[in-house]
Amino acid sequence: MSPFMFVLMQFTVLAYALVGGAFLTFSDFVMRSLAHTRGVGGVEAMQVINREVFRWVFMTLFLGMTGVSMLILGYAWTSVEGPAGTLMLWAALVYLVGCFAVTVAFNVPMNEALAGMDPKADGTLAYWQATYVPRWTFFNTLRTLACVVSAALMLRALAWVSLS
Repeated sequence: MSPFMFVLMQFTVLAYALVGGAFLTFSDFVMRSLAHTRGVGGVEAMQVINREVFRWVFMTLFLGMTGVSMLILGYAWTSVEGPAGTLMLWAALVYLVGCFAVTVAFNVPMNEALAGMDPKADGTLAYWQATYVPRWTFFNTLRTLACVVSAALMLRALAWVSLS
């Protein structure tokens, strides 16, 4: 394995863990806290969060790791044999499906729906409490787990390469 790929794999473990940590924060206490706000406070806060998430640090990691995962997937498929290659392949696939695809298919559409709602409208609070918070948090927890699994698989692949 080239030194570049070895360093990229190390970076990938850290980046998967960082993205997963951001997701964990929301699943563990942010959404619960927002759900306990009075009236429209949680809705308004989440609308702001969903606009601010596009700032460069998180989005660069989140989207960047999608590209890096595709690169690693191709590299593992074509250039790495044995258990290390299999672990790398699964790490990338789990991130791409469990993190990126879940985000695109579930969390983003819910965020867009919430963004278009008037926080003071009667139906908004009902949607927030009965649908948005539990469903969004469920899918966010899936993203968290996908990042953890991806980081663990990549870490194991690194160990396998190092011991070989």
